[in-house]
Amino acid sequence: MGQLRVEKVQEFIKQEISKMILTELKDPRVGFVTITQVEVTGDLLNAKIFVSLMGSDEEKENTWKGLQSSLGYMRAEIGKRIRMRLTPNLSLHLDESLNYSAHIQELLLKIKEEESNK
Repeated sequence: MGQLRVEKVQEFIKQEISKMILTELKDPRVGFVTITQVEVTGDLLNAKIFVSLMGSDEEKENTWKGLQSSLGYMRAEIGKRIRMRLTPNLSLHLDESLNYSAHIQELLLKIKEEESNK
């Protein structure tokens, strides 16, 4: 499959899933979610959706459970909105890059503060 087509499908899925989470999901467990990336395989059969969750640990866990339970709905909606022979299988993956970058920033500020105290 052409790389351009794969990239277009990835971007389309990212936009549509974001819209669905924002406006269509009625699950009260789903809190603040950001879709950071979508990776689709070359054969367009599988799509990994990377999500970043905000809130307390309990809120994150509830949001994760809500998203997992709505995967079937999201796949069905993507199938209706995309013009492809087969709808990709969707899987959710937690993206910890935002937490990691915040931790790195915290460490850098701590080092800078220690150096200024010397």
